This record gives sequence, structure tokens and C-alpha cells, in this order.
Amino acid sequence: MTYRVEFVERTGLELLEGGRGTARYRMPLAGNENHVGVMYMGAFTVLAEATAAIPGISILDTARFYPIIKDISVAFHKMAATDVFAEFALDEPALEGLLADLERKGSAGYLAEFPILDAGGVVVATGKVTVKLLSHDWKKA
Repeated sequence: MTYRVEFVERTGLELLEGGRGTARYRMPLAGNENHVGVMYMGAFTVLAEATAAIPGISILDTARFYPIIKDISVAFHKMAATDVFAEFALDEPALEGLLADLERKGSAGYLAEFPILDAGGVVVATGKVTVKLLSHDWKKA
């Protein structure tokens, strides 16, 4: 199963690199500008959500498990008048721990914190996202 969100697709978000436990994205400025010509806050949020979630989703058997975002914040440091970029990775021990939790209790989670950079490599924001992975059969205790 592939997760598709048409809203996200309309932003032009581009996966530059993805694989087991890793994601690197580009959010284009074109089409995502606010009223003063810099990156719109909502575009930063979409970028942060995808960057954080894809490393966990990459290990899921989507017939059994699904992702949700429990919490998200974007701390702005300076305006971005270019495309912006973000990347996040989970190492193999973290991935194995998530899979073990999913098998044992039907839920797992992680916190993703990462810089968001402009085209010149300047940190323009920081993403902080809590991702939950849940079994389709999961019931809140």
C-alpha cells in the first residue's frame, strides 16, 4: 500500500532520497510563497511531517501497521526565499526496536528533530515531530 495525500502532492514536495529508515526532501518555493514572497508556514509543516514519517513508514508492513503524527512543531529561525530541504534518518538499532515494539504491543513511536535548510545551507527552521506507528488491531489501553 502506498500512502497518498493529494494536499501534500499539490505542494510539489519532492523526495530526493529515501530508503530503509531515511528520507531527504525538497519543498519548492514556487507555489508555496506567502504574501511577502517567502516560504509559507504550512509548506514547512508538510515538509517536516513527511521528513519525519517516511523513515518509520519505510519499515512497515502496511497491511498490518499504519503511521500517525502525534505532535508536530516547526521553530522558525529566519525567512526562506528559496526552496528548502530537510532530512532525517533512523539507524538500524532504532528501526529494530520499533519493529520489536510493534510486534510486542502493537504500537511504537519516535521523536524526529532535524534542521530545515535553505538552498544556501542556512538553517531557516527546525522540525520536531512525534511519529506513532500502530497496528491495525491496536486498541488504546
